[in-house]
Amino acid sequence: MVTETRVSQTPTEKAPEPALGTELIPKERYTSEEFMALEWERMWTKVWNIAGRVSDIPAVGDYFTTELGPESFLIVRETPDKVRAFYNVCPHRGNQIRNAGMGHAESFQCAYHFFEFNLDGSKKFVPDEDTFTQGVPQGTALVEVPCDTWGGWVWFNMNPEAEPLRDFLGVLPGHLDPYHFEEQYIVQDKTIEWDCNWKASVDAFNEVYHVQGIHPQLLESLDDIHVQIDLYERHNRYLVPFGLLSPRYQNGDEITDALQGMLRGAGIDPDGFDGTADDVRTTMQAAQRAGTEARGIDVSELNDDQMTDDYHYYLFPNITLNTHHTGVMLFRQRPHPTDPNKMYYDLQNYMRIPEGAEPPPRPPHTQHKHGDLSLGLVLDQDSYNLPRVQKGMNSRAYKGLLINYRERRIRHMHKTIDDYLFGPDR
Repeated sequence: MVTETRVSQTPTEKAPEPALGTELIPKERYTSEEFMALEWERMWTKVWNIAGRVSDIPAVGDYFTTELGPESFLIVRETPDKVRAFYNVCPHRGNQIRNAGMGHAESFQCAYHFFEFNLDGSKKFVPDEDTFTQGVPQGTALVEVPCDTWGGWVWFNMNPEAEPLRDFLGVLPGHLDPYHFEEQYIVQDKTIEWDCNWKASVDAFNEVYHVQGIHPQLLESLDDIHVQIDLYERHNRYLVPFGLLSPRYQNGDEITDALQGMLRGAGIDPDGFDGTADDVRTTMQAAQRAGTEARGIDVSELNDDQMTDDYHYYLFPNITLNTHHTGVMLFRQRPHPTDPNKMYYDLQNYMRIPEGAEPPPRPPHTQHKHGDLSLGLVLDQDSYNLPRVQKGMNSRAYKGLLINYRERRIRHMHKTIDDYLFGPDR
């Protein structure tokens, strides 16, 4: 297993702006079965995807399954230092080797005809093997896919000739290793089926232009105007300042209820706070650093802004990281197997704990339909809106996405998709 390489600080320099054009983004990219099929064959099967958490398979023989589009994958710890990923399908008659979930096995036996496979995927036992007059070659094994780890996650790639994971991630480990994702524990794990294309969900979290419309309450606690956007080769980010008022907010001197709540969260009594609204953020930053270090969590590799702000990263094609100084909220946006108007939204929250503290219990993974449960006010506002967006995209009156400069992370994603679908190798 790859040893994590750590760096001293997340870079904050502004990245150069690529030329991305201004044309409409055709709606068919969100509604067409033909475009969905093209994405699958040329993009999804060629990129690195998060499968799940390394900590979910601590012992040899531990495994879990994960699904992407029409495929299911089996992730297993073969040795203390080796994790493997296989298509979750028996080569005999196509039965899935394991049902969805996680567990432990000394070997994998298909429940249909009892073909059995070792943890490395090789054939172990075939009942009545002599009845196969054509023979059952050793090559009749589970089909393996490239697999690696970073950030405490297991990653897989359906491309047998995939580039190394670190090459695919590019600059991101250098940006995100100071958060030590590998030391964080999952505290929420839900999947919700949403009635929208997976890209519509990515889009909703890749711009703050919509905050004034859908999340007006956030204008009381973050700056949605002065947001740094950085576009890299495949991935991108924006840095959203928290702990201050939006320039759109009507009273720039008010210490709002939201700011008071943030002060309390940082251990500061707002009734005793004698600063102005402009002082809240820096006061919180100092208090957050001191309080976090006092709890035994080392945040010395993070800068002051990271004590308050959302360093929001998009890992192409489908991972959203809302990154904070002691945790991360992860969205994995997966395509539906057959319908471009549906998707699966995986919501996971992680947290760092003091060194030596008892880890929180791993929450069970639960699955839901849209509207079955509340995800909190902000995500409820987004999830309410997304099916309406998808329905509107299917209107004959709608031609495509009209993207402004503050939404350019969306255009950058589509440019990267095109690199896979129509690039020089095509």
